[in-house]
Amino acid sequence: MAGNQGPTLWEGVLRRLRSLYEGDHVAAYRFRYGLLVFDGSTILFIIVSSFLPRSSLLETLDLAIGTVFLADFAARLIVSRRRTRDLLHPSTWADAVAILSYLAPVAGEAGGFLRVLRTLRLLHTYPILARLRQDSAWFRRHEEIGLAIVHLGVFLFIMTAIVYETQHRANPLIGNYVDALYFTVTTLTTTGFGDITLPGTAGRLISVLIMIFGVTLFLRLLRALLQPPKVRFNCPSCGLQRHDFDAVHCKACGVVLNIPDEGAAF
Repeated sequence: MAGNQGPTLWEGVLRRLRSLYEGDHVAAYRFRYGLLVFDGSTILFIIVSSFLPRSSLLETLDLAIGTVFLADFAARLIVSRRRTRDLLHPSTWADAVAILSYLAPVAGEAGGFLRVLRTLRLLHTYPILARLRQDSAWFRRHEEIGLAIVHLGVFLFIMTAIVYETQHRANPLIGNYVDALYFTVTTLTTTGFGDITLPGTAGRLISVLIMIFGVTLFLRLLRALLQPPKVRFNCPSCGLQRHDFDAVHCKACGVVLNIPDEGAAF
């Protein structure tokens, strides 16, 4: 008679991965924070490497980064409980294209734009917002400002990459990422010094996109900076989540609130 068998190797691996990606313990939070920091550091790598000639060292670093991203990509699919839906999500395809650009660079620098697609996951892939609210008093008080800054930063980086990859070979005014970033910022802020322009229909369309979406994100940041800070607390009656820090009653339904007092201002 066969006795009780322990978990198989695959079951053990799956349990460990789910513990890291979905767990509610210190090691899981450190792991997910680490992935987020690694993602952010690759953005700096893309910018710095754009100023350097292609070499075997850069190709080795590309391969190493791509391997880490591929392992993360595979692990997330393994632990997913809605795998089909996740496979069809646009961010998954963007992630896959970015990984391919690291593992199989397309025409050298041309892969740089594809790698930018990876940044689309920075805002929403890792379930750390709730943990940040729990870990950081500063984040709880300035969450809207922080997210507005991140959204604007990701938009700037993506549009800078688009400007660079579409212009640096044909436009002598766009020689590197700094030139592209300078153009993007001056266009977004509608300053428009005119010393750098994007010729042709495609260039004008890119400029229009930067102005429309960039100004919207910039105004959102300004609103977050100027409006009084709010505290996140779920109203037990109507569910309203944003309240003044000194609120006693919910502005929506009037019920008495019991917002925790965290003491001194932070």
